[in-house]
Order: sequence, then structure tokens, then C-alpha cells
Amino acid sequence: MLLERVPAVAARRSFVHSMRFELLFVVAVGVLLPSLLALSLNLSAFLAAFDIQHTLPLMSGDTASNSIFGAAACAIATVVVLRRFRLYPGTPVAQSILPVLAVCYGVLLGAVILFRLEYSNAILALSFVGTLAARYAIESLYWNGRGPLYCVVPGGKVDRVRRLTSTPFLDLHEPRLESLPEGAIIADLHADLEPEWERLIAEAAISGRPVYHYRQVWEAETGRVQIHHLSENSFGALVPSLVYQKLKRTVDFAASLVLLPLVIPIMVVCAVLIRLDSPGPVFFLQRRMGFRGKVFNVVKFRTMTEANDGEDRAKSVTQADDQRITKIGRFLRKSRLDELPQIANILLGQMSWIGPRPEAVSLSTWYEAEIPFYRYRHIVRPGITGWAQVNQGHVASIGEVDHKLQYDFYYIKNLSYWLDIIIALRTLRVILSGFGAK
Repeated sequence: MLLERVPAVAARRSFVHSMRFELLFVVAVGVLLPSLLALSLNLSAFLAAFDIQHTLPLMSGDTASNSIFGAAACAIATVVVLRRFRLYPGTPVAQSILPVLAVCYGVLLGAVILFRLEYSNAILALSFVGTLAARYAIESLYWNGRGPLYCVVPGGKVDRVRRLTSTPFLDLHEPRLESLPEGAIIADLHADLEPEWERLIAEAAISGRPVYHYRQVWEAETGRVQIHHLSENSFGALVPSLVYQKLKRTVDFAASLVLLPLVIPIMVVCAVLIRLDSPGPVFFLQRRMGFRGKVFNVVKFRTMTEANDGEDRAKSVTQADDQRITKIGRFLRKSRLDELPQIANILLGQMSWIGPRPEAVSLSTWYEAEIPFYRYRHIVRPGITGWAQVNQGHVASIGEVDHKLQYDFYYIKNLSYWLDIIIALRTLRVILSGFGAK
């Protein structure tokens, strides 16, 4: 029986990826906590919500309860809608969070105006921000979670999908839709399939069952892009959105100016610790390959006893337990504090907060000679953190670099604000865990 051949993993759904968890998390973090914050700033409203006598009628009980229930309804609606989006591989769920939430709140405000209900601007505003943050947090946890069941049509290059461990799949042995469990049909749509399998695919599409090319599923589930050829973005172009790149540059510059007063005191402490720990300069300069293939000097805190300008390939590679790393240097690397001086590179327009990591000139030259299309990664500004860093961490060998490049190409192909937000959230987890540091 077909259902008996469904892998056991199809039944093992993580609680973190369940509807119940999403509802609890979004309502708690996105609605209850912001509402308590707003109410705590208004004791009168807090007492009124529990029908307790009060003397300062700044906010009525109806105002608070209407706002809380309305915000909760928006949060729940957002969870339901976005979970439906997630059933389709390749659908940028995170990109839909802000529009879906905005529509829900638009409907809520329309109902408030139509029925002339009392409401609190503070509760709704804080709940909107809280729900938005909670949804992006869930999306950062969800990557590579258990997705829908995929029914795989034999033929072509679908073996790549079979090797995925992040989602359950079912091999089809006969071209019949009858008795198939719910799930999308996956096939190599570029292969010369047998006529009966092509008829199955056509019938599946006509019946409303999702049908996907194997590469779309592979990219959506792994967060990587195959590099057998240059991969166009959703607009069919090799050049990422120029409008978003300009907007991103503006945000990078503004964020750097805002964070500079907070970063400088931390940098002063790091500089003192470096000078006390080992002899040598505080800062470390290295020639690296940057935006559009232009070489620039990246500035970091010195974490090693030996300096390297980036021209020596052997010295440019940091090995596990590298003896050149100082005591304080190991802490700075694990916490990523050694990257803070690169805020200067961001202000100069040489780097971004988020993007592919810039490599030393010697390493970049080596990789370009060994890996096809490696130079294409320079089409966007390099970043302090990136999609490869939060998924893979530090690399050294050519094989690891090839794997990392697949993450970089995925970032370039899907360059957008939602992916940058996901990377920023996952970077916080990387900093706390020390993932990928050497």
C-alpha cells in the first residue's frame, strides 16, 4: 500500500514547527506582552480590564479589551495564512509577513471605524510590532523544518531531492493518482519522461495538485543554489534588484551612524584587552576582494600573533585550533566582536551589514581559478554576516568553499529585505552560540 511506503519522518513533526507552537508564540510575544507593556504604562486601563474601581479614567476597559482581542485575531489570521503559503516550496513566506499582517490590521481598523469601537493606539501599535517580530523569529527557526510530503516522479535528476533529509518524500512506482496521499508532485520537468509519467503530471496539475520542478524544491529546502550554471533571479535576470541595492546601501549607512555611539565604547574595551593580551597593533588590515571585483582593505580587531596582508594564501586560511590565535582573540572571534571595526568599511560603501563575506585577495584568486562562476558573488557588496555564515560557518577547503558558494548564490538570487531580516535574526543566534567560529 502506498501509505505504508511513506517515510516515518512524515509523521514526526517538531513541536517548534507545529500550528500550536506558532499560535502560542505569536499570541504571547506578539499580543500579550505588548499589551501588558501598554497597560502597565496606563494603570487605569489595567484596573479597568479587570473591572476594578479606578480614579484615573485614562483608558476604558472596552478600549483595552477591544484592542487586545483585535490584535489577537490579526495574529491568529497571520499564522493561518502564512502556514498555507508554506505548503508551496519556493514561496518566500518571510517576504509575505509584512504585507499579510498589514492587510489584517487594515481590516481590523476598517471594522473599528465601521462599528465605531473604542481602541488603543498604543496596544495596536505595540502588538503590530510584536507580532511582526514574532513572525520573523518563527521563520528563522522554521528553515529546513519538516515540509509537506513530496511525491517524486522517477526520471531525470530527481535523485537530488531524494537525498534531502529535511522533508519526507514518496517514490512513485506507477503513474496513478488514485490512493496517493496529499502532497506535491516533484519531477525533473526538463527531462524526457515516459509518456505515461507526463500524462500523470498533466492530470495532477489539472486536478489542482501542486507540481514542481525538482530544482525549485531543492533550493527551497536547502537554502542553496546549484552552481552548474549562473542562476537567474525571479525576474529572469542575473543582476539583483538595483533599486533594493540602493535602498540597502541607504539603510546600511543610516544604521551605522545610529549604532556608532553604541559601538565605540565596546571597541575601546576590546582595544584595551588586545593591547594587554599580546604585543602588536590593535587593528588588523587585510586586502580583500569586494564589490564588483574591487580590492579594498578590510579593518578588524587583531586576533592573531602574526599579521597577514591577504597576499599569502596559506596564511590567509584559518585552521581549527590555529596556534596563531591569541587568548582574547579567540573570545573576539567566537563572539564576532572582532568584526566591529568593519563599520568603517560600511560607512565608506565598501561593505554592507549583510552579504557574502569578502575573501582575502589570494584566496579569492585561488577560488576563481578552481570554481566556475566564483567571481559572480562580487555582484553584491560583501557583508559582515551573510546567508552562508549563519548556515555553514567558517570554511577552509575548496570543497567547503564550493558548498558555501551555493549559499552565496542563493542569497544573490533571492536578494530582498525579508532574507536580510532572517539573516539578522539568525546572526543573533550565531553570536550567542559561537557557531562556525575558528
